[in-house]
Amino acid sequence: MAYVFGRNENYWYRLENRFGRNSIVGTTVKDGDNLPKDLLADEKHTRFNGDKAYIATTVGQDCVLGASIVLGADEDSLTEAYGHFKTEAQNVAADYTPDTVNTDGWQSTALAWLNLFPLITVILCFLHSFINIRSRCKGMKEHYHTIKSKVWDTYHAPDPQAFMKNIKALKTWAKDTLPEGAGLDAILKLCAKAPRFLLAYEHPSAYRTSNMVDRHMNAMDRYLNSCQYYHGHLISSEYSARSWALLHNFWPYCSRAKVADEFQSPAHKLNGRVYHHNWLHNLLISASMGGYRQ
Repeated sequence: MAYVFGRNENYWYRLENRFGRNSIVGTTVKDGDNLPKDLLADEKHTRFNGDKAYIATTVGQDCVLGASIVLGADEDSLTEAYGHFKTEAQNVAADYTPDTVNTDGWQSTALAWLNLFPLITVILCFLHSFINIRSRCKGMKEHYHTIKSKVWDTYHAPDPQAFMKNIKALKTWAKDTLPEGAGLDAILKLCAKAPRFLLAYEHPSAYRTSNMVDRHMNAMDRYLNSCQYYHGHLISSEYSARSWALLHNFWPYCSRAKVADEFQSPAHKLNGRVYHHNWLHNLLISASMGGYRQ
């Protein structure tokens, strides 16, 4: 950009970084009624000045609604990090409380969300349990495809009764068929978590897997790799993570994507409207007054 448009690299870096000062939720969600009732949350592992750090990421309705960098993954750190989403969401709608949040099972993540929203239901991601089983059963060539089929048949059970029936059948089959080891232990671990997976049936609109947040974090990973992770001050790193989230919400969909036939960007899809046909103008208008309701 400096080569084509002039100025220097620091000018463009500061210009991008300043987007992080805006409210992510307030800029992205223009009507309180559009605030998602079902969320996904996960921590992206990254580095800050060479040390391990985490970006507490909140996703809903296919938009990144929270991205805050913290140096620890304990309950207090994550409560503070995810708390930025709560503050911004309740600035849009003071009585906002989500119904569910899908997490990967990390206890500190679940406790952080329960601290912020005591009535929220924490949905355990089924996909993470499947990935755990898949990675430990690859050596069982004669049973590998059967294991995958049985696990996903359990996931697709239409009601709680069928789910528990499939869990019982999977557990019995695994004990009778598989040798002792990490693969069998992973399957039994999934079966032991059955009561937590059942919560999803009480909330039909809830996300049962973390697929949506994983897709966005893949894009975040490419961004972090291209900028060689975070260096310097923590607040500038925070602004950088937040600015990526806002730009990501307003960047146009790939023209070859089917969704692009109807919507310009994730923010357009969530709100159902845009202020301007140019995505950058739309972002700047949406960020009026910093995205905050004054």
